[in-house]
Amino acid sequence: QVQLVESGGGLVQAGGSLRLSCAASRTFGINTMGWYRQAPGKQRELVAVITRGGSTNYADSVKGRFTASRDNAKNAVYLQMNSLKPEDTAVYYCSVMTYTGEGYWGQGTQVTVSS
Repeated sequence: QVQLVESGGGLVQAGGSLRLSCAASRTFGINTMGWYRQAPGKQRELVAVITRGGSTNYADSVKGRFTASRDNAKNAVYLQMNSLKPEDTAVYYCSVMTYTGEGYWGQGTQVTVSS
């Protein structure tokens, strides 16, 4: 089992920045760490994932604005969000995948961007 605790969500004006953090209860066996989001009435979608080695993959909608990073020593993954837009409003979920294919989710943190 892996427990994930997110923090850093909140309310920000369009054009502003937020930094999300996610702490995992362990790092052993974890391959990818990342962020997904779900807006009201929409499906959960990938925002960014980062491998243990630091390779990243981003949704087209956030490329150039969001940056994912990872600190394996702290069992943590971060999402720096700049130039936020109202359409970025969603609940953001931290997610990890182990090398054996097990996936875990955090409880989610609300990000609201006002216009």
